Amino acid sequence: MKNVIIAEKPSVAQSIAAIVGAGQRKDGYLEGNGCAVTWAFGHLVGLAMPEAYGFAGFRQENLPILPAQFTLIPRQKREGKEYKDDPGVVRQLNIIKGLFEGGDRIIVATDAGREGELIFRYIYHYLGCTKPFVRLWISSLTDKAIREGMERLLPGSNYDNLYLSAKARSEADWLIGINGSQALSLAAGRGVFSLGRVQTPTLAMICSRYLENKSFAPKKYMQIRITVEKDGIAFHATAEQRYEDKTAADSALGEMKACGTLRITALARREVKEEPPLLYDLTALQRDANTRLDFSADRTLSLAQSLYEKKVLSYPRTGSRYISEDVFDEIPSRIALLRQHPRFGQYAASLSG
Repeated sequence: MKNVIIAEKPSVAQSIAAIVGAGQRKDGYLEGNGCAVTWAFGHLVGLAMPEAYGFAGFRQENLPILPAQFTLIPRQKREGKEYKDDPGVVRQLNIIKGLFEGGDRIIVATDAGREGELIFRYIYHYLGCTKPFVRLWISSLTDKAIREGMERLLPGSNYDNLYLSAKARSEADWLIGINGSQALSLAAGRGVFSLGRVQTPTLAMICSRYLENKSFAPKKYMQIRITVEKDGIAFHATAEQRYEDKTAADSALGEMKACGTLRITALARREVKEEPPLLYDLTALQRDANTRLDFSADRTLSLAQSLYEKKVLSYPRTGSRYISEDVFDEIPSRIALLRQHPRFGQYAASLSG
């Protein structure tokens, strides 16, 4: 039996190929030990633009554009004012088609999630493939995770609802983006404006915050801060009340000084146990990288993805801040590897005892 394994990206395909014994590099795939491991480059196939349904240009009478059946096309790239099929994408799709037709079983190894499922299903339907397929469902690329995943492959039909939810999201984005963008552009009367389910609310929040900051008018105020010392112990206190008028603040301060003493009315002591911070998820990592290193979110994602592919970082796109069991087993070897690092070696040595 020849297994055809399709991954979401070349780096993942290489990791899987190393485990299944597919070491011979071919054009667009790896082969060996009864397996062919190929890959996509993210979304190779997507929904066609309005022109495919006979709606050219921005015309009010065309709105809303509601295709009875969506058409799938290869990913396109812009050439001048036109969009054409990306030759590299078409070439890879033809390679995948040939492998699907010549294989006995398809193993889906795209990322374990909604978008990963959509990437495969769109390719599968675009190529008109009808062969049954099974699913490799793993959340990390450790050798152990891949081996265990290959031993418990599940029927592809188990993930039909996941695909349908991804398909619904994709088509909803198309309907909102295409119709909203055209309606907005026509209403504006000039220029082309882009509107989207995610980008437009996000842009609105950014603009709202920008306008809020721009219109902020700072006000000066005064607070009374008192420092007293007794038996070598200093006490500091800041009054909660704020004074906008200096005369009122001076008057209140004078009354306090006239008292001559400061009486402590309550003293509380407590022990607090603080849990160690959780690990990074992608959002927290992007936020800290921006604050400390001035990295853009995209640069942080690219670096995290690169480190993940080198197997020194767990899956960067998950929202989880915990390490899965299969990844946890790899932690001692990762710390041992860091011992040799010029910057982190000393700290890694202290962790491993």
